Amino acid sequence: MILPVNTSMGQYNIVLERGSINNIDSYCDVNKKALIVTDSGVPSVYAQTVVSQFKDAIIKVIPQGEKSKSFDMYKELLETLNENAFSRYDCIVAVGGGVVGDLSGFTAATYMRGIDFINIPTTLLAQVDSSIGGKTAIDFGGYKNTVGAFYQPKAVIIDPDVLKTLDRRQFNNGLAESIKMASTSDAELFALIENADAYENIDTVIERSLKIKRSVVEEDEKETGLRRVLNFGHTAAHAIETATGLVDLLHGECVAIGMVPFSAPQVRERLKTVLLKYNLPCEITFSSDELLSTLRHDKKANAIGVNAVFVNEIGSFEFKFVEFSQLDEIIKEAYIK
Repeated sequence: MILPVNTSMGQYNIVLERGSINNIDSYCDVNKKALIVTDSGVPSVYAQTVVSQFKDAIIKVIPQGEKSKSFDMYKELLETLNENAFSRYDCIVAVGGGVVGDLSGFTAATYMRGIDFINIPTTLLAQVDSSIGGKTAIDFGGYKNTVGAFYQPKAVIIDPDVLKTLDRRQFNNGLAESIKMASTSDAELFALIENADAYENIDTVIERSLKIKRSVVEEDEKETGLRRVLNFGHTAAHAIETATGLVDLLHGECVAIGMVPFSAPQVRERLKTVLLKYNLPCEITFSSDELLSTLRHDKKANAIGVNAVFVNEIGSFEFKFVEFSQLDEIIKEAYIK
């Protein structure tokens, strides 16, 4: 399946096809010099499979984990490009999860004012969410995605076969993002995840998640309106990641916890049942005061409060500005028994 995405930078295709990692030349120009960026947690066979299809390519392996989304690693990629005489006509190919994609995309956006970027996500989270939409970034000052750019890929190649090497925790981590999108925008997808086995229906889960995100991104590329719906759960999630030092929980696990306080009571119970079905957390392990403190640094916050996404009924959503005093009550109601 090929899903075209229309953006201000032009059109690109999302390819969703089993075995597509073996046929890169069918979807992008393999005659360009390519820097293949992957991380130490990604099976090396995936990067080797990709590099073997380009006429001129090198592999750069970065350490696994959120800490690689840093100025130091960004500088290291730039140095690699310079040392190997990459030009503005060459490309960067990300083979990995969200960290690899975010870092590689930001490097591509800024090297020589922008070179081609191809994303080949190998985690479920990246396949259903972070690999499309053009958000690229690195972390700064202990906060996520502080420095970044909107920069669209030339292609996103999604091969569900690569998910076979994911452990169950990483799979569930990505599934949290599909649950997020289903909660706000697709009641049928939510019911599928709720009542059937998401593992056995993963192609359908990926496809429906992609269609939600594509629709949102095409309407609101740079998050001035509708695209904020994709932040459901993220307002609290980014604060949770900061409070836990970006190490204790995976991103999707933080999103799972973060959806709970922004759901109506009847939605909350149904949501928590689904999250627990896939071993996703629902509670914070630190004080609500600490969470509120970090929430004040959210990109969507001002001195009074924060813009958030609420789900009052599965499949629909509401944007609401919440003052910090109200947020305190919401968080305590959701997490403190």
